[in-house]
Amino acid sequence: MKRASIGVALVLAGFFAGLVLTGRLRTAGETFAQSSQRAGQAIAVPAALTGGLPDLTGIAAQAVKGVVNISSVTVTQAPRSPFSDDPFFQYFFGGQEEMFGGRDRRDMSLGSGVLVSSDGYVVTNNHVVRSAKAEVTVAFGDRHEVAARIVGTDPATDIALLKIAPGSVPMPTMTWGDSSKLKVAEWVLAIGSPYQLNQTVTLGIVSALGRTNVGFSEYEDFIQTDAAINPGNSGGALVNARGELVGINTGIVSPNGGGNQGIGFAVPSNLTRRVIGELIKFGSVRRGSVGVMYLYPLTTQLAAEIGVRETRGALVNQIDRRSPAYRAGLQPGDVIVSFNGQAVNDPSHFLRLVADAQIGSTSAVGIIRDGRAITLQIPILQREG
Repeated sequence: MKRASIGVALVLAGFFAGLVLTGRLRTAGETFAQSSQRAGQAIAVPAALTGGLPDLTGIAAQAVKGVVNISSVTVTQAPRSPFSDDPFFQYFFGGQEEMFGGRDRRDMSLGSGVLVSSDGYVVTNNHVVRSAKAEVTVAFGDRHEVAARIVGTDPATDIALLKIAPGSVPMPTMTWGDSSKLKVAEWVLAIGSPYQLNQTVTLGIVSALGRTNVGFSEYEDFIQTDAAINPGNSGGALVNARGELVGINTGIVSPNGGGNQGIGFAVPSNLTRRVIGELIKFGSVRRGSVGVMYLYPLTTQLAAEIGVRETRGALVNQIDRRSPAYRAGLQPGDVIVSFNGQAVNDPSHFLRLVADAQIGSTSAVGIIRDGRAITLQIPILQREG
């Protein structure tokens, strides 16, 4: 109770502080109007100060119906030993905890999800589900709950697909949008259940497209937004001004691990649709591979040392001699600059292009070796694991 009281106090303190600040500050429009009156001019606030925001109330009212709450419970075996965390016990008796038996430990995860079909498919994040063996419950806006089956998970993109009984779908589903048509500074809504506050809607813009090397997942091609995303928003919907689903909210940049800092990321809808299509058809996502290799990004200094003019591309540092790429002629020290005619920006970009390539096909990989441009024909195999 003490912790709850402190939390309420902080909220109230923030609320009243906001009232004080609001009473002291004037808007730009008010300042302009008062200066116009003093000058004896007609009051005319510029349009840029009075409007510009679209009316998204109707869009939000419809979109929230397709966003649900997700709760996931994973049961794991934990040692019953009272000394399992004791360093002294672990040093002398580590691995012998079974003498004390085990106990079930229930780990719960909460997040959001998006209802994307009338036959009961729900998209969320893999980190919300946590385990393919988890017990998952979907809660709707009217607070009724149904059990969900995990169709499949894809840790590489942090996407998971759930299925509920078609008869339990009581609301319109979300309409898919084309994420490739998004533009920077376009208005978007983030919808989810931050801190278990159901069907919360926040407004922002698309801050950037094609964000990579963020560190959230292996396959990264994120939409960045400043629409407020907080813990519990994971798996929720990013919606454009037409009410279309353009992304699945996934993570935020937060130095202290807390709430929104204005930097959130969503998996694009086009990538999400491709992933769930594979999960429905195969139960997993099939991706292309050219074998195991270690790639480095090019810096200005590194490019100068190896005689490459640009810093775009991926430097091959090591490569498995059993890999298709090595057998096709790729060697350590080569700089990969293109894949099937498309310029390669960095190592992660190359790996995404390979992953998306048709399995069983042969791809043209452009490299720079000793200052010479060479094109290699490398077969695409299905990635293992």
